[in-house]
Amino acid sequence: MRGARERRLGGGTTSAAAARSAPARRSRRSGKKVAEKMREQRSGARESGLSDSPAVSSPPRRPPLLLFPKAGYHPSIFEEDPEALCQISCQQGYLAVAKTPKTVLLLGQAKDEQHQHLAGSRSCIYLKEKIKIHSLDCEASHLLILSTNGKLSEHNTAAKGTKPRLLKELRNKQIVQIACGDHHSMALSKGGELFVWGQNEHGQLGVGREMDLTEEPQLVRALEGIPLVTIAAGSAHSMAISVFGTVYSWGKNTFGQLGLGDTKDRYIPANVKALEHKKTVFISCGGEHTAVLSKDGSVSTFGAGCFGQLGHNSTRNELFPRLVAELFGAQVTQVACGRWHTLVYIPALGEVYSFGYGAKGQLGEGRKSDQLVPLPLDLALHDKNMNCRSTSGKVVKIIAGDNQSIVLHLKEKNAYTCVTQTLATVEEAEVAKWLSNSDPSYWNKIKWDIKVIFSSAACINGSFLQKREESFRTSEEIAGVDMSAVLLFFEKITTKPKIFTKVLKALGSLLRCPPHSPTSPEALRFFLIVPVLLRKQDLNSDHLLSQLAEAIWNLPQKGKQALEILWSNLEASFFKDLVTMFQRLIDIKLSSFKKFDFGNFNNKDEYLTPLKVFQMLYEVNCRCGFKIQESNFYVPEIQKICFIPNLNRIRNVAQMIQKSYEISLALSDLSQFPCIFKFEDKIVMHDIQRQLLHLQHTWENSVTPIMHVRRQNLLQDTWHYLRRAEEIYFEQYFEVCFEGEPGIKYGGLIQEFFTILSRQLCTSEAQVFKHFEESHCIWFSHEVSTQEDIYFLIGNLFGIALQNLKIIALPFPLALFKKLANIDPTLEDLKELSPTVGRTLQVILDERCDDILENMMLDFTIVEECKGSIIEVDLKENGANVPVTLYNRKEYVDAYVNYIFNDSVKKQFRDFMHGFQRGCPSTMWKMFLPVELRVILLGHVRYDWDELEKNTKYNGFEESDETIKNFWTVFHDLPEENKKNFL
Repeated sequence: MRGARERRLGGGTTSAAAARSAPARRSRRSGKKVAEKMREQRSGARESGLSDSPAVSSPPRRPPLLLFPKAGYHPSIFEEDPEALCQISCQQGYLAVAKTPKTVLLLGQAKDEQHQHLAGSRSCIYLKEKIKIHSLDCEASHLLILSTNGKLSEHNTAAKGTKPRLLKELRNKQIVQIACGDHHSMALSKGGELFVWGQNEHGQLGVGREMDLTEEPQLVRALEGIPLVTIAAGSAHSMAISVFGTVYSWGKNTFGQLGLGDTKDRYIPANVKALEHKKTVFISCGGEHTAVLSKDGSVSTFGAGCFGQLGHNSTRNELFPRLVAELFGAQVTQVACGRWHTLVYIPALGEVYSFGYGAKGQLGEGRKSDQLVPLPLDLALHDKNMNCRSTSGKVVKIIAGDNQSIVLHLKEKNAYTCVTQTLATVEEAEVAKWLSNSDPSYWNKIKWDIKVIFSSAACINGSFLQKREESFRTSEEIAGVDMSAVLLFFEKITTKPKIFTKVLKALGSLLRCPPHSPTSPEALRFFLIVPVLLRKQDLNSDHLLSQLAEAIWNLPQKGKQALEILWSNLEASFFKDLVTMFQRLIDIKLSSFKKFDFGNFNNKDEYLTPLKVFQMLYEVNCRCGFKIQESNFYVPEIQKICFIPNLNRIRNVAQMIQKSYEISLALSDLSQFPCIFKFEDKIVMHDIQRQLLHLQHTWENSVTPIMHVRRQNLLQDTWHYLRRAEEIYFEQYFEVCFEGEPGIKYGGLIQEFFTILSRQLCTSEAQVFKHFEESHCIWFSHEVSTQEDIYFLIGNLFGIALQNLKIIALPFPLALFKKLANIDPTLEDLKELSPTVGRTLQVILDERCDDILENMMLDFTIVEECKGSIIEVDLKENGANVPVTLYNRKEYVDAYVNYIFNDSVKKQFRDFMHGFQRGCPSTMWKMFLPVELRVILLGHVRYDWDELEKNTKYNGFEESDETIKNFWTVFHDLPEENKKNFL
């Protein structure tokens, strides 16, 4: 039979006999029709003389435990009182039965070759006095026994006379769940850690490819921080569910039993994307197949289907989770997978349904054929007590083993119904006990609870959930954290300093050794929760906030990106609180500069790590359209260090050079975080660096170069000087002298030089720039100038002006300053440069009718004037033959903008940039935003609104009209920025 099963598994088809035995059913059926069929079955039973309710005079004796098949087992198993059982596990020919409080029965089948000493017999395992059984699970040759205090023992069932061995490797962990495959084991701790051991041939341990076998439990680091609530093991594959319903799978995947859409084995846990938002609450693994139960009672199966164990009326394998259509509409509450068969329980019908491999009789008495669709088990229990809607206080428990099916009929409060424990979390009722219970003996439990929860990222991540339905919606964008509940918890525990101190101590333990490399949003929730618990402004909280910043910065890039998405979806008030906390921390860190002790900046991480996280928050705020004002990121302490101490007091030149080097290095590091500076502070920082550069050359007795120019030959003299100038010249203060004219070389004279030069460059005779009459802006000319280095020289002038904080009024659009800051220009920038073209492209983007776009007769080309001729330039390969349509219009607009600002002026801007960097050796300019660079280089535009009113002309109105008077009254009341926007 085993050979036949292997052949059928590989072929993916069922035998003719099995196919004939399967009823012909439709692939979908409503829950109502399932109920109707069950009523028909019961009606037929009454006509045959079988009653739903036994006669009062002679009630039939119901078996306490139903086992399919029951042949070959010791008869005592059928006499056991189900109420005395904790758990039953079936595996490859034997049963392991946990009897309360400290006895395990092992019962073997008569034909079991692997467990000869158990065949057809009954034996007992007695545990030590202090150990009470909580639950158990077994694999091919090992039995795991979990005690009520969370200690785990292992027993070799293949060897006679052996005793359970306590797993010392897990002695310091409280285990709450266990699961066994054929040759591997899993254990979930109260702290949310998942441990695995055994064979790893197919990756079923989830620890990578490094080991094929391990006898010592290993932590599954890929799931660190994820709040797992259920674990399950198949023959050689493993599954886990998080508190948010996310399903993870790993191990053998030959038949698609991992639900990932392929048949490749996985050596680390993978998220089953097909089950996202399906509200998965339970999972069961068969030998090579898997079944998942959703909150709405629906069942999906995947993996090997060779015996019909997937319930899809076929023997095909399924690589993705597929809903069992025959159960559609029915409220399934339990699902259990055997090696090649599956059981489900529908309490509304009072029935257990089975499907899959049936040759051993596991699908019910008298059945030896496979079932491709769910059919009711013949329980001989057709009474009202089977219906969970009755008031009898009874429940049904189903168990599927290797080739066994078991049904237990239990009291509602039986221990068996409570075997699934989970990780520790913050519960409102427990917190109330923490705050109100003053019993010294209870304090030890409180301390233990706090230590377990707040030293575990998984436990914190599983706490403070939004409403259950909302928590299932957790995704890359939605954290599912009830931030108000976190804040309320913080406010409560701060009223009890003893409890608050213990929470901070546990958090310190966690932050010293945070999760290895979390990237899943579920594992990152504690980065949102922990800051709220550190709101109290004291040394301990500040120290922990520093550790939190380090943990954030040490995240892998994928983890940082995921956290930034979660930050972006925080409510503005909580996001602002987070920013304020880090702002205050940075303020404290930078306070050491008050004494000008820049040498201490060698301990960079202490200062820079919080700044790096702060910059991350700033960039998130920018991407979100400025959720909070930029001023929230300014650090007040920075103003106290934005100046140079009096270095002239240091007489030793070497010491002065060393001190200036320390200052320059420290300020250079700070300049990486422009968000902490106001615009004025950035200018001061830039000025400090240029002063330091100048001082270094002064100490070296370097001669300051002076540019000598003639007014009548200003351009030629300037280009001549710049072409011959050495790099070192630009690190010193710029000085200019007009030949034949007396005057100071600094200040106003230099500004006059740049003003005159700007006017001459902007004339049409210069033929340097392309002029846009509508916007009065200039841009690089597409045509090559007679002076090949002209844009290098102009860029050089721009750099000199910025280095010396002078205005060079060349009317470039904002796009130039974006390109300097390595930011791509957009359609909005084209609207500034050429308003008509920009508006036309916007119309194309906004158009919703394909016919109108077609009538425009546009293609992927642009018309240019080159040396007096009109030419067409392709915006993409073969662009003249690519019409603009509703579906590619955005591509067309993007290509148009890219051509104007990038492709058409690639060499011109590259030369300009090289010249600019030569003229401005200070790196502080990179702190400035594009709009700030424009203000520094082009100057402020001063608006005289009264003058505007005086010079306004009206068409159809008079200045004295009431409407005009009202307009100006409202206009003058507008904020300055709104007035500019109006223009």
